[in-house]
Amino acid sequence: MADTQAEPKLLLPQLKPFYEFAMPLAWPVIRIAVGWNLLIHGWGKVTRGPSAFVKGFSDLGFEPAIMWVWGALAIEFVGGAALMLGLFTRFWAAAAAIEMAIITYIYWNNGFAWLARGYEYVLLWGLVCFAIALRGGGPYSLDRKLGKEL
Repeated sequence: MADTQAEPKLLLPQLKPFYEFAMPLAWPVIRIAVGWNLLIHGWGKVTRGPSAFVKGFSDLGFEPAIMWVWGALAIEFVGGAALMLGLFTRFWAAAAAIEMAIITYIYWNNGFAWLARGYEYVLLWGLVCFAIALRGGGPYSLDRKLGKEL
């Protein structure tokens, strides 16, 4: 894919070797950070058990609630691990982006601020997941190692 414009000149050209080394690492850092957050969030559903979340999902109108709980658990726990590994990256990132879009919708009427139970946090994570879905696993991913991706 062609760049629309040339890279800007570095103010400190002596940093060029560092940036050339570090640039390929930027994408796995993003992917692993998002995957870790999802995995840890999903871990709570694993350890407490899906049945602990059925009432909350049901109160929000998600029926059958147990199906939605299992879907969220899979996206967060399994998807989080897969994103960290860069395995089926686009699928899991798109699934997480859709989950975050649904949660954003739920919190929309509370306004933006997360501290007021707004949509700020989930919107940010949803947009990052969407970007990962667009980009794929990147150079340091199992998708790349397998030579195939969605």
